[in-house]
Amino acid sequence: MSLIVAARFTTFPAAEDAAQKLFNAGFVEEDVTLFFVNPRGQHARYPIGGDTHTDPGARDAPKGAGMGVTIGAVVGAVVGVAIFAAFSAPILVSLIAAGVGAYVGSLAGAMSRTHEAAKGGHHFPFHQELRDSGVLVAVHVSPDNQLDAARVLREAGGTAIERASGRWQQGRWADFDPLRTPEPLNEFSERHA
Repeated sequence: MSLIVAARFTTFPAAEDAAQKLFNAGFVEEDVTLFFVNPRGQHARYPIGGDTHTDPGARDAPKGAGMGVTIGAVVGAVVGVAIFAAFSAPILVSLIAAGVGAYVGSLAGAMSRTHEAAKGGHHFPFHQELRDSGVLVAVHVSPDNQLDAARVLREAGGTAIERASGRWQQGRWADFDPLRTPEPLNEFSERHA
């Protein structure tokens, strides 16, 4: 694993200026990269988009649907039996009423659980991300020069300076994960704040 120091910039020209300042400070081109980090929740980790397998607001929908099927089937069966008894309708009417009740109950149960999540009962994962979007300038460093890289990035206008351990391959941060919580470079903040 490689030691990496990174900082966020609001524009590509500002990030490119920071990279030039790193080169002027003695860092080599294959140890500096810059790339854009998308806004929270927009990292397209799945082929159809998004960062999670399911919509966080719909996670409890299957539980609600199961509960709704049970309640709806019972209510539908009771209504079917009442129709059967009151109107001497065929037994098929009771079965159809139970089926319709189960279907309507499953929909109502799923929607009620989805509605609870949407009202704020659950926090969505992308809201927990701590990395803001912007242009990230990443520098492959050693323990000896990490604070120098952080100083240059800060002086160039970089914010959210972080340290990471990752794979640096062919002049870029190969295993960058936008969902991983950044580790602030505390030593830099304490010594140079």
